[in-house]
Amino acid sequence: MNTISQNNRVLSGMRPTGLLHLGHYHGVLKNWIELQHSYECFYFVADWHALTTHYEDPSIIADSTRDMVIDWLAAGVNPGTATLFIQSRIPEHAELHLLLSMITPLGWLERVPSFKDQQEKIKDKDLSTFGFLGYPLLQSADILMYKAGFVPVGDDQVAHVELTREVARRFNHFYGREPDFENKVSAAINKMGKKNARLYRDARKRYQEQGDSEALSIGHALLESQQHISLSDRERLLGYLDGEGRIILPEPQAMLTVSSKMPGVDGQKMSKSYNNTIALREDPDSITQKIKTMPTDPARVRRTDPGDPDKCPVWEFHEVYTDEATKKKLAEGCKTASIGCIDCKQYVIDSIIEELKPIQQGVNEYLGDLSGVDSIINEGCEAARDVAQDTIEEVRKLMGLTGRR
Repeated sequence: MNTISQNNRVLSGMRPTGLLHLGHYHGVLKNWIELQHSYECFYFVADWHALTTHYEDPSIIADSTRDMVIDWLAAGVNPGTATLFIQSRIPEHAELHLLLSMITPLGWLERVPSFKDQQEKIKDKDLSTFGFLGYPLLQSADILMYKAGFVPVGDDQVAHVELTREVARRFNHFYGREPDFENKVSAAINKMGKKNARLYRDARKRYQEQGDSEALSIGHALLESQQHISLSDRERLLGYLDGEGRIILPEPQAMLTVSSKMPGVDGQKMSKSYNNTIALREDPDSITQKIKTMPTDPARVRRTDPGDPDKCPVWEFHEVYTDEATKKKLAEGCKTASIGCIDCKQYVIDSIIEELKPIQQGVNEYLGDLSGVDSIINEGCEAARDVAQDTIEEVRKLMGLTGRR
């Protein structure tokens, strides 16, 4: 459930732990570029999150932060449409994380699937830290700070969004019941006009008494159509519809992204930890060398041996880059040994180089104007902090603390 004004807002971030590669581009950046045309997007450099695993040698974080933003810009993220900022430049994130930690049960963090998964996978680092345990809650603070309606994630991150929803629900339960709530709700209903007020009351009754989910949807749609009531009244009516108080921190929705599964040059998933990436800034000679030395179907020992594309790691690149007609031709050539692996790989090499050419041109332009990049970052941080300060002021007051310092 989202408040009316924020349900078009998207929040997403990346950890600055090295140069971006094709996996980032196809898995995240292309989606960001599409979303910025339809949503109010906040994209941030998650440098505090990077410290959860790179706390012993954080130099890569500082070195990667501006480079990451440059890669975003060169790929097509538009600072005129999306707000780009650095997490650690918005100290309110840390404060909201702290305040939310006061109400978040420890068991909620321990059951997040990635907590044990990452500890098992990353054996070379000691992840038995308070920061690593709490990083899903920091993610929740990142999302709730901007009252984002949607968070683009893959299947493996849905649990993090669900944790955020639970935290928001718990916060609203504790702090959403304001003084004189019932009278304020009645006044807000009357502002809707007689017909809409009757429809709203009927929808609430059906949902509260019968659990009619369709009635809940009708109530939400009705509130969404109201143009003459304030944001505070809408939040009260949303909370009243659900049987709660005013919605302070709206529950975000996971926006499942359909992303290409970008293989690494060793056939595994492309990842810096596997040292099998092709960076967005990779030069053509390096790209050529990496693809030409990729393993292929083990059955093709000689040029004249037939192969099976399904057993060839290079074929996964064709699934990303090659059109259907060409793939059909190449698959037939592989199975009949009428085309060699080097010739087959050349299609991938040419496609990657062609795809990265405009991005690399953009990178060079931004590297030549670093003051301009810094201005974009500074403006984004200022805009993000304005929103963050409004949220944290509201949260502090509701939790019995003073207002903005």
